[in-house]
Amino acid sequence: MYTPLDTLKPLAPGLWVADGPAIRFYGMPFPTRMVVVRLSGGGLWMHSPIAPDERLLDEIDALGPVTHLVAPNALHYAYLPAWAARYPAAQVHAAPGVARRAARHGLRFPPHEPLGDTAPPVWADTLRQKLIPGHAFLREVVFFHIPSATLILTDLIENFEPARLSPFMRLATWIAGTQAPGGQTPRDAQWTWRDKAAAAHALRAVLGWKPQRIVMAHGRIVEEGAEAHLRHAFAWALGRA
Repeated sequence: MYTPLDTLKPLAPGLWVADGPAIRFYGMPFPTRMVVVRLSGGGLWMHSPIAPDERLLDEIDALGPVTHLVAPNALHYAYLPAWAARYPAAQVHAAPGVARRAARHGLRFPPHEPLGDTAPPVWADTLRQKLIPGHAFLREVVFFHIPSATLILTDLIENFEPARLSPFMRLATWIAGTQAPGGQTPRDAQWTWRDKAAAAHALRAVLGWKPQRIVMAHGRIVEEGAEAHLRHAFAWALGRA
């Protein structure tokens, strides 16, 4: 766990993360993390909201109005309806497949705008985005915070620190190839990616943004050597050259 939990942690001007409690996925505990961005108009953009906590909500309310709630892939949506209920004026945005998966799990997902390759005008001067295609399930939209050159990912890279894990999780993440300092796209996703050429085309565009920092939902944030880390993590699509 990345304590303290349920509190905003600044990474750069206008950019924060908040680490939340662990969730169970395939029976294993996964740490959770959300990203908060202040847009040029003053509103707050919330990426992959974690379980709502009153202390965290108070801190967010002190920053400004919540204007956008983002579900970046079909695994990171469970808490978003609760946030939408708390902030009914906020616009909801979701990657392909989110609402369909939520319905299969008995969760009513709120009305939303679809996420794709093009950032809407309201945040285009602060954030870029790209849909990484080619997988039947893991269709993730990645974001780039322009002022701080920070790449915002969800599950495309996991970077678990072995010292923070139970023996079973250390074994599982070693098998998946998701241990820090060289965490990558989980191997099960790599093996089941149907169109690696399409993914490679999108990932090359992401590399062209020249990220200097990588934030992901699970594991250690990458503060140095971001380009080298990305090329290693995405070698399954980009090749080793």
